Amino acid sequence: MKITWIGHACFKLEHEGTSVVIDPYSDGSVPGLLPVKETADMVLCSHGHGDHNAAGNVKITGKQTESVKVTAIDCFHDDKEGSLRGKNKIFVLEWGGYKIVHFGDIGCHLTPEQAEQVSGADLAMIPVGGYYTVDAAEAAKILEDVSPKLVIPMHFSGDGYGYDEISGAEPFAALRPEAVKSSGSEILLEEWLPGREGSTVILTPENLA
Repeated sequence: MKITWIGHACFKLEHEGTSVVIDPYSDGSVPGLLPVKETADMVLCSHGHGDHNAAGNVKITGKQTESVKVTAIDCFHDDKEGSLRGKNKIFVLEWGGYKIVHFGDIGCHLTPEQAEQVSGADLAMIPVGGYYTVDAAEAAKILEDVSPKLVIPMHFSGDGYGYDEISGAEPFAALRPEAVKSSGSEILLEEWLPGREGSTVILTPENLA
């Protein structure tokens, strides 16, 4: 399965001829990133903010996607039960023998029930930049509780991209001593998972301007 970080919280997942795009951002909504122009069999959006819900930027093929089981878990975009930024959905994809979790713009701690639903994932994609979402320490605590095999951080600022008010990936990487920074935007799960359980890979956005 190929995982591509398009940028911000947007990923494209591809496996055996089926593809899913998660949280495409609208044109111009994320500084330093080119518009999302993708084709996929399914698009998922964690919430209604413009930097996560540009489903119209993804051309849907119309192919059947029965091979992808998607569970949406309701949570909050902030630590005030949604009173600041509303609700958020965590997506759990069971697909091709893998369990993949995309945390969207989570801004709160998990309930025990939510933690159980996302525990033991092969891959977790989680925001780490803070301000709008959980920060590095809060993200690390969530991951400690749910123990995914592989982590890809998202929703952080980098060299020439992202929001000024959110942090880079460095504070998160400092809490994950096994973190590896990649100059590429994609990984193959089959190549990363064996023997690397508990690892973190920091990708480079595909859509850098």
